[in-house]
Amino acid sequence: MEKTVLITGATAGFGEACARTFAKENWRLIITGRRGDRLTKLQNELEALYQSEVHCLNFDVRNEKEVNNAIEQLQPEWKNIDVLINNAGLAVGKGAFDEGLSDDWNRMIDTNVKGLMYVTKALLPYLKNSSAAHIVNIGSIAGKEVYPGGNVYCASKHAVDALTKAMRIDLLPYGIKVSQIAPGAAETEFSLVRFKGDEEKAKSVYQGFEALKAEDIAETVWFVVSRPDHVCLNDIIIMPKAQANSSTLLKK
Repeated sequence: MEKTVLITGATAGFGEACARTFAKENWRLIITGRRGDRLTKLQNELEALYQSEVHCLNFDVRNEKEVNNAIEQLQPEWKNIDVLINNAGLAVGKGAFDEGLSDDWNRMIDTNVKGLMYVTKALLPYLKNSSAAHIVNIGSIAGKEVYPGGNVYCASKHAVDALTKAMRIDLLPYGIKVSQIAPGAAETEFSLVRFKGDEEKAKSVYQGFEALKAEDIAETVWFVVSRPDHVCLNDIIIMPKAQANSSTLLKK
């Protein structure tokens, strides 16, 4: 029987790359995100390229009611979910804590922490029915170390780190694997969102070294999910060669 994966934040970056990787491996996909047009475009591409079965759910993970409604309204044939990839997340703003904006803080906490919790809780009844259930949370090196200007973003990703450990403990009786992937510098829409559309500032983040690509993370997620049933890779930190830690980069 074909397996089904649900991927949040599939409209760009790691989420889109994961969708392409799992489609290539002949999985059924439920792709979610706020940008419905991008979801439909990706669905059409994957169906044409891989003859994949793809279902789109258009909702904002920050809205618990939207999350629950979308999951509850899935047709029975789409409720056999085996893997959840909690990818939806963002950073907004970078600077000293005393200069931070509460709107930026709320967006990060509501998306990175509460959104992850809402989606996971809504899907647990279905994951508990799978014999190969697996939750993969996309964390960050920012969830392992705090760097200058990262304050609330780092706090939100530290929360993901803690929640991953807590889920692994609490869901052990159900045989649900729980893993975290914690990337370092990766060139996606991340910096463009963080700097609120400032393209020059976003580009400068990745100049002078080869950053990770979204595909690098997707391949790692696939490796984690495709291990034998008795193996769970709890936590993987993945960095570009030029990065030693959250704030040390070798730029040419």
